[in-house]
Amino acid sequence: MPERPDLRTRARDARDARTQAQARRVRRTITRRDGMRCEVRDVDGGLRWLLNFCGNDYLGLASHFQVSGALQDAAALHGAGSGGSHLVSGHHALHDALEREIADWLQVPAALLFGSGFSANLAVLQGLLGDGDACVQDRLNHASLIDAARLAGCRLRRYPHADAQGALRQLRTVPEGAAMLATDGVFSMDGDVAPLRELAIVARVQQALLYVDDAHGVGVLGPDGRGSVADARLDTDAAPLQLVTLGKALGGCGAVLAGDADLIGHLAETARPYLYTTALPPAVAAAALAAVRIARHEHWRRERLAALVQRFRARAQRCGLDLMASDTPIQPLYCGDNATALAMSRALEAIGFWVAAIRPPTVPDGQARLRVTLSAAHADADVDALVDALAAARDALPHVAVPAASTP
Repeated sequence: MPERPDLRTRARDARDARTQAQARRVRRTITRRDGMRCEVRDVDGGLRWLLNFCGNDYLGLASHFQVSGALQDAAALHGAGSGGSHLVSGHHALHDALEREIADWLQVPAALLFGSGFSANLAVLQGLLGDGDACVQDRLNHASLIDAARLAGCRLRRYPHADAQGALRQLRTVPEGAAMLATDGVFSMDGDVAPLRELAIVARVQQALLYVDDAHGVGVLGPDGRGSVADARLDTDAAPLQLVTLGKALGGCGAVLAGDADLIGHLAETARPYLYTTALPPAVAAAALAAVRIARHEHWRRERLAALVQRFRARAQRCGLDLMASDTPIQPLYCGDNATALAMSRALEAIGFWVAAIRPPTVPDGQARLRVTLSAAHADADVDALVDALAAARDALPHVAVPAASTP
């Protein structure tokens, strides 16, 4: 009998390879928050305050007093957990209220609450597709969509980024079986927006269902912050399902699928990531409900955020920083190699700015970057200081020119 590979040896070898490629991932521990400032523990155990420019709290709701208050009040009244899955004993009136509020906000018939966007994407693809079906996806889609297609057992086809004609060609290669065209609404590492109107036409012509993961769009884009689908003026017939995450612009935890009532009802009864997991605590739903109501009605937050994006890009242009094309709060600075991205990130941290270096496999090989993210809670002076620090970090690189921005 041949000797089996030792998994611990395999793990050590993989770690050593990541070290060689400067691709190690290290968790940072936050001990306190004060708005956009975080007290972070260093690798040596020391603590320092950093101004956070790498989170996804786009509207500044994660620490909002009404959101935190709703969480505390509901926890005191309903306890720390739900106590069961939604279809057994865990579905609470607060879960139901949140689903109804989001369906009303997005102007769709129904909504369904999940513990995370990752599990919601698994539910959609596994619940609707199987052997003999096809899922056509943008090449830069979130990992959860790629993994979901593989686990569903369907045929996965990927088209060049934001290329509607490429999506059409891929759908034509799989004419048999049901088909889904899945895309991010706002791409999390590039910050650009999918061509949803063109993709909706392709989906209709090819009799495919258009599914939009709008994790980074809802709350930020569109009328009343209803996201990239609403911004593209698509209704439920054109985009039958969309994903809303509660942990980005809404500042909390969890995700909601929203759209066609028949599809939502089917997933509520059959999707494995929904059936076989404990429901979110009612207190978390209460916090999300408070955040949704703020996001719906406090339009100044989106206006403030848009102004900061324009300010950041204008000042970066004056400093000669080569940003990737994006009008969203996600503002990537293309670095190319891992060493450059890490050096710039460390230089920024040394003077109090937290901007993570994004490296493969999160982005393609050779396309490492700094992913700057803006929040309505940032001050003008914060943004100005960050741009100056980015320019100084770039200028301090030893004999390395940061490549011009390019589209992967």
